[in-house]
Amino acid sequence: MTSDMVMLPPLREELSLHCGPAAHDGSPTWTIRDPVRNRFYRIGWAAFEMLSRWHLGDARAVAQDLRDHTTLQVEIEDVAQMAQFLAGHLLTRPMGPNDTARLIERAAAQKHSWWNWLLHHYLFFRIPLVRPDRWLGATLHHVRWLGGRGFMIATALALLAGLVLVGRRWDEFAATLVDTFSLSGLAAYGLALTVVKVTHELAHAYTARHYGCRVPTMGLAFLVMWPVLYTDVNEAWMLASRRQRLRVGSAGIMAELAIAAWATLAWAFLPDGAARQAAFVLAALSWVSSLIINLSPFMRFDGYFLLMDGLELPNLHPRSFAMARWWLREVLFDLGERAPEPMAPPQRAAMIAFAFLVWIYRLTLFLGIAVLVYHFFIKAVGIMLFAVEIGWFVLMPLVSEIREWIKRRPLIEKRQRWRLTGGLLGALLVALALPWPTRIEAPAIIRAHPVTILYLPGPARLAERLVGPGQMVRAGQMIYRFDSPDLERRLAIVDARLAGRQGELETARLDMAYRERLSVLTEDIARLQAEHAALVAERERLNITAPHDGRLVDLPPALDVGDWVSVHLPLGLVQGQVGAVATAYVAEHDLGRIAPGAEVTVVPTSLDHDRLSGKVATIEPAPVKLLADTSLASQQGGPIATFASQAGPIPESPWTRVTISLNQPPPAHELPATALIDAESASPLGRLARSVLIILVREWGA
Repeated sequence: MTSDMVMLPPLREELSLHCGPAAHDGSPTWTIRDPVRNRFYRIGWAAFEMLSRWHLGDARAVAQDLRDHTTLQVEIEDVAQMAQFLAGHLLTRPMGPNDTARLIERAAAQKHSWWNWLLHHYLFFRIPLVRPDRWLGATLHHVRWLGGRGFMIATALALLAGLVLVGRRWDEFAATLVDTFSLSGLAAYGLALTVVKVTHELAHAYTARHYGCRVPTMGLAFLVMWPVLYTDVNEAWMLASRRQRLRVGSAGIMAELAIAAWATLAWAFLPDGAARQAAFVLAALSWVSSLIINLSPFMRFDGYFLLMDGLELPNLHPRSFAMARWWLREVLFDLGERAPEPMAPPQRAAMIAFAFLVWIYRLTLFLGIAVLVYHFFIKAVGIMLFAVEIGWFVLMPLVSEIREWIKRRPLIEKRQRWRLTGGLLGALLVALALPWPTRIEAPAIIRAHPVTILYLPGPARLAERLVGPGQMVRAGQMIYRFDSPDLERRLAIVDARLAGRQGELETARLDMAYRERLSVLTEDIARLQAEHAALVAERERLNITAPHDGRLVDLPPALDVGDWVSVHLPLGLVQGQVGAVATAYVAEHDLGRIAPGAEVTVVPTSLDHDRLSGKVATIEPAPVKLLADTSLASQQGGPIATFASQAGPIPESPWTRVTISLNQPPPAHELPATALIDAESASPLGRLARSVLIILVREWGA
């Protein structure tokens, strides 16, 4: 053995090599299978030729033999890099104490502290439940017809017919969706989700088994404690046919679409009942799961693997991320580094754009998950898990990239681009820190002033309506007269008791034997007279009168004499003719920037009306509990997010009512609008800090 030999580590004996698909340039590829770790590695022609000569045991001999017998110009360094790749993925056997020590050191590095272990397993962990390979092989012939041409054609026809029939009855279909928003509906969705997802995973497993792939495990994976089913079909990477790999990858989505197609068709034909409700739940859930979730290429779901196989770009996410980070460094610092891999400019641009789309999607998703986790747990635990989510998924990638910048600091300082980048960044920070004159936009309603909504003090029956819609009324003029049989009965009872007590009082005054009861009778008569006066006043309040001069509008359309009316039914509005006002609703984080007297421009939503000018008149001291202007509620298509209650729409976040006086004549009817309120100058960074502080005070001060 000569001193200039470069020894190659021996390969593990249980590894196997399989033919892979052709690469983009037409060259062959192969797949290394590690059966112990169930890992697969795609290699090209040069790597395959090296492995074919690995038994030579010397990098120089391998490189020389390749140059002598192939057109490849391979150097010793290339063979050494291949050896490093194999050793790094534990595909070689240790040759001596040094290799053993490195393996021990690597195993020790992978051991984490208890809190690090808990962090990783809180974010994601798997629980294998079954080893289905033998069972799948034994039952495959029973379900093979589901992948046949006949069933696929029938499903496509069912899909087309179902969509046409549902399209004709879309209002009914949408109404059914609203009807399922209940506890029983949620239970039905949970059961349907289980059925759909089990079918999804079985479709992957059966298709992989059909093409000869082994399916070692199926089980549950937990992503931020949310359970999802998984199936290990990694052996699909050994399939040389791209068409077969695509069929394995798309089997779950195709199964869900088949469920959606047949369930949609069943809903169109079934009569009302439990079966039709079950068909609707299966259809709705399958459409959402397959089209919105599984087809998304931004997470590691079926859509991502289908995109990889369709484009023949393995490891698409890490490769696109590396390309985007390289592009970002070149834009910011002009480092002149080589791209992570050679690509045509259009493909490189597509990879960079895809990476940024994935980052934006994941940022939005992880922020949403973090907020959900925060609200799901108690505050002390929720804020900790929120911090873990944001730190792990959002901040850690940023910190990792900044570390790369720090490593390249000497090179960055040699380039001129960093001065331009730093100057632009500094200018942006200064611009964000300086106060800007701004206007606050607030949803508003323009109405006549004063305006009074008419309500009954208690349930009563309509006896007479004296004023019609649109008519002018005077202050104190009677508009409605109501009666209440219960009130009249109570009044008659009190009158009878009062008459009896008054008769007893007259007798007591004439007969000395009853003289001692005078004081008791006098107190009873006073109490009955007070009760009588209260009942008469209550009866008078049933006569609805105009509180001020104005026009009567918005009367209930289906109110007839003899109808009973509750206290919650508005009986109309009396619109005064003094002037116009706008009732605006200002969000909590903007409230501290406005004050009475601030100038306001009110822009009606309708283009038929001009802008109005005015000033802030009053600001209520506390946020509204119920949204009186229901037309602004989200349930009515308005801009204020609310949730429904029996009392009325309740804002999801704090909104404060602000009254704006307008120098305009009163409108004929209410107008939705947007109020542009002049506010104190504030910097964007200050506004952000204020919003964060308000949220912290609200969440932790409660």
